[in-house]
Amino acid sequence: MGRRLTLVSPSLALGGAERVVSRMANHWAAGGDTVSVITLSGTACDTYTLDPAVTRIALDLMSESRFLLQALYHNWVRVGKVEDAIRRTRPDTVISFTDRMNVVTLAACRKLDVDTVVAERIDPSQQPIGYYWSKLRRWGYPRARALVVQTEAVRSQLTPMMRGRPIYVIPNYIDAPAPELSQPPRSHANTKRQLAAMGRLDYQKGFDLLIDAFARAAEGQPDWSLVILGEGPERRRLEEQIHTRGLEPRVQLLGWVSDPSRVLRDCDAFVLSSRYEGFPNALLEAMALGLPAVAIDCPSGPADIIRHEVDGLLVPLGDVPTLTTALRRLMSDEQLRHRFGREAVQVVERFSSERYYARWEAVLRHDPPSSLE
Repeated sequence: MGRRLTLVSPSLALGGAERVVSRMANHWAAGGDTVSVITLSGTACDTYTLDPAVTRIALDLMSESRFLLQALYHNWVRVGKVEDAIRRTRPDTVISFTDRMNVVTLAACRKLDVDTVVAERIDPSQQPIGYYWSKLRRWGYPRARALVVQTEAVRSQLTPMMRGRPIYVIPNYIDAPAPELSQPPRSHANTKRQLAAMGRLDYQKGFDLLIDAFARAAEGQPDWSLVILGEGPERRRLEEQIHTRGLEPRVQLLGWVSDPSRVLRDCDAFVLSSRYEGFPNALLEAMALGLPAVAIDCPSGPADIIRHEVDGLLVPLGDVPTLTTALRRLMSDEQLRHRFGREAVQVVERFSSERYYARWEAVLRHDPPSSLE
């Protein structure tokens, strides 16, 4: 007889955490577990789909709060509704994802005799959640049976908060590309080359830094262009920056792409320009396709993925001149790109789904975190 697992997430809209929730739910349901997914959102904003065997409880409680009392009331309602939903699923284990959602879930579970695990999906030192939420997180997290993070750096940061509770480090995984995408990089019939970047168009992803660096690196490199996959609130500002730098013919904002692998496969290199991350799926996906990469060594994740001078280049956080130099080096050296690309595909083995789910099984069995090493 399988386990009863309940996963809690703000939504199943476009995003890294939401994608992880859907994949984990589908994986465990396919393995015979009874799986439920609770979201604060309704279903209208869904991007990711669940296996029909997964029970979905969409609470439709994502309303905005302009005032403190209004926020307190809305969150009191959310806690009660999440508690009711969890009780209905009768779980052996509840797994909650993302900072504020974790706080709500822990409050909802305070009267329930249920095993609870919370997962951080970003570096908390880089993404403040507000004074009151931070206080509630310090209150709530030690009440979880365990915390799951994605890097050793975040584990060290949150160890004092957990007051002796176990913290497991489980990086994201990447599947091997589809067979039709796993062929050697394209053979160019002309001299045109493309640099790719991918992510939500917001401040965190640092595309403004990338555009400045590309503008300088591309001087004397007329065969190179830049494509950025993703959508978000910074689109207009980035479009203005592209116009100001006179880069319209060479820099494209492609918007949201349903199958980014097919776009990335036609590119020659990848760049991650984020100011901070949790564990960048975009970088894993690009490297799995054999793309050489340049990444800002932001907290946290890039240094866990890229092996500097082996399969890519790391540059210091906030150092646009060094990012420019690294881009220029990669863009001008085809042999270097091929060498990095051959090594990059090893991320499929280094961050395999088998390792990922084996580590989660250790969490569910209550094995000590040392068993994951």
